[in-house]
Amino acid sequence: MSKVLIIDDDKFIVRIVSDRLIKEGFKVTAAMDSVSGLNAVYESTPDIILLDVVLPGGKNGTEICRLLHNDTRTSHVPIIMLTSRRETNDIVSGLEAGADDYMTKPFDTMELVARIKTHLRRAKHEKSFNPLTGLPGNVLIEEQIKTKVKDPSVPFAVLYLDLDNFKAYNDAYGFLKGDEVIKLLAHIVEQCIRELGNRDDFVGHIGGDDFIAVTTPDKVDILCPRLITQFDSTIPLFYSLEDRKKGYIVTYDRQDNEVKYPLVSLSIAVVTNEKRQLTTHWQVAEVASELKRFAKTLPGSNYVKDRRTR
Repeated sequence: MSKVLIIDDDKFIVRIVSDRLIKEGFKVTAAMDSVSGLNAVYESTPDIILLDVVLPGGKNGTEICRLLHNDTRTSHVPIIMLTSRRETNDIVSGLEAGADDYMTKPFDTMELVARIKTHLRRAKHEKSFNPLTGLPGNVLIEEQIKTKVKDPSVPFAVLYLDLDNFKAYNDAYGFLKGDEVIKLLAHIVEQCIRELGNRDDFVGHIGGDDFIAVTTPDKVDILCPRLITQFDSTIPLFYSLEDRKKGYIVTYDRQDNEVKYPLVSLSIAVVTNEKRQLTTHWQVAEVASELKRFAKTLPGSNYVKDRRTR
């Protein structure tokens, strides 16, 4: 059930809109001024906000909109401005402050409901993709694997890709350079799947330096060596010339002891339903995590396939 927060001091509007939204299956809360409105936002982050422009309490709707838009805790929440002001300048001010939509009073509640549903769909879609790489995130990854395990007669392979020594690289070179390495891996995986995989293969970004690719078992021994070759040949370019020549970086632990870390490498865990039936996405994730732990104990870049029959 999606949560709608109405911030408006017009009791009649609040009642009419609330009644209609509740009938449509939404959970509705309301606030009558800017102070209680902001408190309601931070106490229980709504899925969408209907925000009046003229409000008592010290801040107007445009100021609240700008505040929420610039706050990482709430910047993802769609905001529809509700106002009796029809001047273009007021509409432009609201949109520039970060509002996603604008409706002038009086408005048709049917149209308001339609716009709310549209913005909620869009927000859900955007949340399903990783903001750094633009690849499908956890929601779509889970849906993809659930679809695969439904039909045991159709062979599939899940590649779980993870970087080794990445934290040390991040600590030494900073998170911005680390983000570039993550984007490099995303590019390599997409390119290899596009060139060597099947037309309907899937690539997803779990988060951080963890990626998923879903293909067929016959492609595993073609894709994995290419992924490793492409990554290993490119990653040295993300190091300084000095570290590249040494083949490692030097960092210090909490006791100020010198620690040497090899260049970042790639571990790939491969889970397939060739030899045993996989019935849930949780089972796939569990096997992949176990294989990944083993792959990371091996030196350099490697891929490990699940060969068990049960």
